[in-house]
Amino acid sequence: MASISEILDQNDRHILKLLQQDATQSLEKLAEALSLSTNACWRRVKRMEANGVIERRVALVSPEAVGLNITVFVSVKTDDHSAEWLENFACATASIAEVVEFYRMAGDIDYLLKLMVRDVADYDRVYKKLINAATLSDVSASFAMERIKYETALPI
Repeated sequence: MASISEILDQNDRHILKLLQQDATQSLEKLAEALSLSTNACWRRVKRMEANGVIERRVALVSPEAVGLNITVFVSVKTDDHSAEWLENFACATASIAEVVEFYRMAGDIDYLLKLMVRDVADYDRVYKKLINAATLSDVSASFAMERIKYETALPI
């Protein structure tokens, strides 16, 4: 398999850094920043989209501005490690909008979920959906007191 340096050259990395800062930048502005033609820049962006390097372009919304004032990290343990259990649990969590991230973990916990909720009562409503979705041996919630660092840009 090709290494990342063989797939992405310096111009590709620069494009990715600029798009991570502001995905609304025009191709003309990106091309100008890299001293490339607009067409050459467009081809690079399209290639990175086709290869899955650029997954999608989104708007980042302030959670507090839309009433999602609490970030909750939910640790889940299960005694059932079958593919069927995971498929059922993954489908159930995918249908819960408040679950914004979901990871299978190594270590003391099996799964880690990140939730964005309005308040504790909203968390309790989501918690009830989670425990009804699959057999869980333990569910533990940690409420974030303060977001100290939040970065969506990857270190390229």
